[in-house]
Amino acid sequence: MLTGLTIVFLGGDARQVEVIHKCIEMDATVRVVGFENLAPPLTGISNESLTPELLRAADCIVLPVVGCNEQGEVPAPFSSASIQLKKETLAEIREGTPVFTGMDKGYLKRMASEYSFRLIELLERDEVAIYNSIPTAEGAVMMAIQNTKITLHGSNCIVLGIGRTGFTLAKTLQGLGANVQVGLRREADRARAVQMGWKPFVTTDLSVYHSGIDLIFNTIPTMIITAQIISRLSREAVIIDLASAPGGTDFRFAEKRGIKAILAPGLPGIVAPKTAGIIMANTIIQSLLEECQLRGDE
Repeated sequence: MLTGLTIVFLGGDARQVEVIHKCIEMDATVRVVGFENLAPPLTGISNESLTPELLRAADCIVLPVVGCNEQGEVPAPFSSASIQLKKETLAEIREGTPVFTGMDKGYLKRMASEYSFRLIELLERDEVAIYNSIPTAEGAVMMAIQNTKITLHGSNCIVLGIGRTGFTLAKTLQGLGANVQVGLRREADRARAVQMGWKPFVTTDLSVYHSGIDLIFNTIPTMIITAQIISRLSREAVIIDLASAPGGTDFRFAEKRGIKAILAPGLPGIVAPKTAGIIMANTIIQSLLEECQLRGDE
């Protein structure tokens, strides 16, 4: 149980609501900022404003999956007010306090280094990323069905990258009867691809392997589906880019050529927020329980 711990939630979407419910079930004291417009309203929590006193009182702080931008602005879709983590605000966090987020692009890392709180990026943890790959794959399949005029069964698909998301997606497409080719950045992944029954190629050879392709799914967060590649695709082809913004596709040229290219990061929170929230909650709670255990052993 988390009895006696004060957990402060700053903004977030439907995923965060699931995390809040789990923390309440574990008997934590939960204080939230940015949920006043949520319907139905949360119960068993304290709605707050962002103040220095609130952050000083926190034993743990939970931010949204996307954390904040370089100005410290936190997404809060259930609030009409903005939440901004200014330097002087973050300076109020007690040294060593765990601050959970999904991923950070730099701002929070710099602030953690300066003010000595512990930043924990959940999406960097294998167990979270692997579990999250399941709703991501399901969401990608949903988008493919919605945006094509063919069945996935018998279609020709390329998955670029077979990391945690790409592997699950390629396996899902294969299970639906698609012909799956996988673009690899490391030769070491070739054996795994062959073992799974996929046709592997090195991503630098994409211009050779794209012929006759119906769907390209990208998980690599660097420019890889270039204008040169797009110029050779069938106009019926669809690109679904799952990499974090700005993705790895030349969207401008795709639009100019009339090829549908969709940037779709963060699918777990869109297609399965309850599942994605539970995944995050379980990891956060396990981390806090382990920390409580360590303190008890000291």
